[in-house]
Amino acid sequence: MEFSKSQSVYAEIVQKAWEDPQFKSELLANPTQAIEKATGHKFNLPEGKTLVVRDQTDESTVYINIPAKLNTEDVELNEDQLEVVAGGHGGVDLSMPPPFFPPYTIDPI
Repeated sequence: MEFSKSQSVYAEIVQKAWEDPQFKSELLANPTQAIEKATGHKFNLPEGKTLVVRDQTDESTVYINIPAKLNTEDVELNEDQLEVVAGGHGGVDLSMPPPFFPPYTIDPI
């Protein structure tokens, strides 16, 4: 699986925060400035967006992130995507779970 540029930058920032306590402190205090300093590039957020960095390294705490709901009303699929939906390709790599899957299971009640 190949990472996009933004995924690679994200991975580098997380790795640096794990390894460098000073960088981690800077990232928590001023994320935009810390990211720009670490990457050497201007960090642009879309207008009206805010960057929030939370330290989730405490292994005694389980965090749940509730992402924004997707707006799919005006989404149009391209030809390749339509082919995948129609069953023409596999399209999804299930060999490795996404990185946001927690390292625990939920048992049925």
